[in-house]
Amino acid sequence: MNRLNHQHVRGMIFIHSSPAALCPHTEWAIGAALDAPSQMQWTDQPAEPGSRRLEISWVGRPGTGAALASALARLGRVRFEVTEEASPGADGQRFMFTPSLGSFTATTGVHGDILVSEDRLRAAAASGDLYHALDNLLGKPWDDELDYFRHASDDAPVRWLHQVV
Repeated sequence: MNRLNHQHVRGMIFIHSSPAALCPHTEWAIGAALDAPSQMQWTDQPAEPGSRRLEISWVGRPGTGAALASALARLGRVRFEVTEEASPGADGQRFMFTPSLGSFTATTGVHGDILVSEDRLRAAAASGDLYHALDNLLGKPWDDELDYFRHASDDAPVRWLHQVV
């Protein structure tokens, strides 16, 4: 058997803000991406009245983080982050989404640092505004918007979800 078929990675899903009416749809999107039914424990998001928040960790196949981020982005009104840890032979990934900025994706190393390729750095240097270009490469606008929602969640519980393999 191919050993890669048995490789698992870990990651986190941070739903920073979801309108209460979208919470069941968010659960369905996560359950479909993980190929496992899931029931999640939401908490109020004090930073945005009428919205809810959620933090869960997951275990699945490499690429599951991208599937989760894609499914959640289709909802359009959910602020979230999805991480996939680096695994043997593969860098990690970090995905962020806000309704106002859209999607951000970055490759991450084993310590969670964002890795920027040489070609992307060259394009940033040629842009004429290196500082602004580097901020965008590192996801600063997304981090700035999501920070407000992150700080409102310091007491949130974390649950583990496992993909059926």
